[in-house]
Amino acid sequence: MQHQFTIGIEEEYQIIDVESRDLISHVSKIIEGGKAILSENLKHEMHESMIEMETGICQNIQEARTELTNLRRHLIQIAHEQGLRVSGGGTHPFSHWSANTITQGERYTKIVDDMGDVARENLIFGLHVHIGIPNREEGVRIQNVMRYFLPHVYALSTNSPFWIGRYTGFKSYRQEIFVKFPRTGIPSYFNSLAEFDSYVDLLVKTGTIDNAKKIWWDLRVHPFYPTIEFRICDMPMRIDETVCLAAIMQSLVAKIYKLHQQNLSFRSYRRLLLNENKWRASKSGIEAHLIDFGKEESVPYPVLLKELLEFIDDVVDELGCRKEVEYAWKILEYGTGADRQLSIFRETGDLTKVVDYMISETEYGITHGLPAS
Repeated sequence: MQHQFTIGIEEEYQIIDVESRDLISHVSKIIEGGKAILSENLKHEMHESMIEMETGICQNIQEARTELTNLRRHLIQIAHEQGLRVSGGGTHPFSHWSANTITQGERYTKIVDDMGDVARENLIFGLHVHIGIPNREEGVRIQNVMRYFLPHVYALSTNSPFWIGRYTGFKSYRQEIFVKFPRTGIPSYFNSLAEFDSYVDLLVKTGTIDNAKKIWWDLRVHPFYPTIEFRICDMPMRIDETVCLAAIMQSLVAKIYKLHQQNLSFRSYRRLLLNENKWRASKSGIEAHLIDFGKEESVPYPVLLKELLEFIDDVVDELGCRKEVEYAWKILEYGTGADRQLSIFRETGDLTKVVDYMISETEYGITHGLPAS
């Protein structure tokens, strides 16, 4: 590779009460308990029942896996020591947003002042992945092409079928909540970095936003870091799922960049069409039939996943991430987080049992020596 496509991962965890299995607003207890080890890696988020954990800049997917595993082990240990649990999942199965405290701080106060209950209701948990790019101009070109693949990646991550005690009929209801925010969803096509910057400058000049971080698209060239940031995915449970998604994202960025270096183009489709596939992925996850716009046909998701993996096949060995990328077939075999949550609910009819499962999956493979949940 002419460019090293570094990886940075941000995971948003639910903080769970041991007795009720409800969310609990105890982020400060975890941050205080972890300050000696994880002070640079843990951050507050909008609600005090959420904690964000960040890796550093990782040179490859193996480094990312090692750091994620170590960080998650420490986070789980700290939570146990505080009499708490942490969990993946894009939404909590039954907790109500009105019972969850907003984090104190100027940033969050302003967002709530601006958006009211739209902000308060935004009790959702996502996975954000940064992939290093050569420069922002190239980043906009990559963003334009990558928009097509967002629903394909998103379907693998679907992990939020429940909302305030109800099965929603969606595999990812998280996106249906987040869409209430402004400046969300799949970004528009931009002809150049100058056009993109002009859009941002207009929003700042008119007082719409105070900085470009308040553009919350599913994918964005980051305003401050030399990265392109994927924001579409639900927070997974198993660490293998996070690593798989990050590896696929890295490979797609590298492949699109490689095509650009060879002066090869990729057909662009209107956002109106891309949104149709995003809706289908949100509703049905890996059981969806997505639209193949070239063939003008609806195609079963596994067929499109096969095509996606074939598309990136010539870069995965260069990046050293074939094993991690091919874990996608395991997700198809065992189901996404949403599929597995729904299976537990069908077996038990008990959403607290679903939370038990979410906790156990989040701790899977990395909790040796910790007390049982």
